[in-house]
Parts: sequence; structure tokens; C-alpha cells
Amino acid sequence: MQVREIMTQQVKTVRPSDSIKKAAEIMRSVDCGSVPVTEGDRVVGIVTDRDIVVKQIASGKSADSPVKECMTDTVVTVKPDAEAQTAADMMADNQVRRLPVVDNGRLVGILAIADLARKHIYVSESGQALSEISEPSRQSNAVH
Repeated sequence: MQVREIMTQQVKTVRPSDSIKKAAEIMRSVDCGSVPVTEGDRVVGIVTDRDIVVKQIASGKSADSPVKECMTDTVVTVKPDAEAQTAADMMADNQVRRLPVVDNGRLVGILAIADLARKHIYVSESGQALSEISEPSRQSNAVH
């Protein structure tokens, strides 16, 4: 099964200049823990709920600050024609729970570990990926 068959196609995004508060509001409205940061339809980063809490709030910075202050600019992405198993392996290897799906440099969707788990054929793979994602953090610039 390919990523395009199970990814979410309607993705909410923020720009680097948008406020952290806006990113948090999007996370709340779609019940997710990360939002891709885009310039046009190009992914330039990702901001997670953890980025907001650890890099901004815990440091006493304002939620009105721009997303670019706390986003991760090293983003692991996957192509829509990649196999779901490959995506699960990428999640595990990079300890991430979501992968922006990019086609010819354009954001076309997002794949979450939950998308893999919804397909019974990938339950063991996504369970293994989740187990590896949940291991103590390694030093990495990847999205957490």
C-alpha cells in the first residue's frame, strides 16, 4: 500500500511569520500535535506542541512570537508513492510520529502513525515504529 492511499490530504499549515498562538489554535482545532510550516506550498519546517512548550513557553517567550522562532527546520518527509512500510521505518528511524508528504517539492498531505495503525495490515509495523519512536530521545535534529 502506498502512502497516498492512507495519508490525510487536507493539511492545515502555518507560515514562518504566523504567531505561535495560531499554530497552537490549529493543533487544537484539528486535534494534532504538529503543523507543517510552509512558504507557498513548500515545506520549510514543522512546529510541534513540544516545540511550543519547551522552546517558547518554558523559556518565558510570548505566544505572539513568530513560528520561525521555535519551528524545526530539518523536516523528514516522504513521497506519496512510497510504500507504507517505508514510511513506518522512516518514522521509527527518525523518532517522529508524522511525516509531511511531499511531491516535487509541494506539500500534498501528511501521514501520521495513526494512519498506519488504521490499516490492519500495518498494525505490527506501526506498533514497532511507535515503540522505536517512544525510545529515549537520541541526539538528532529531526522532528520529535
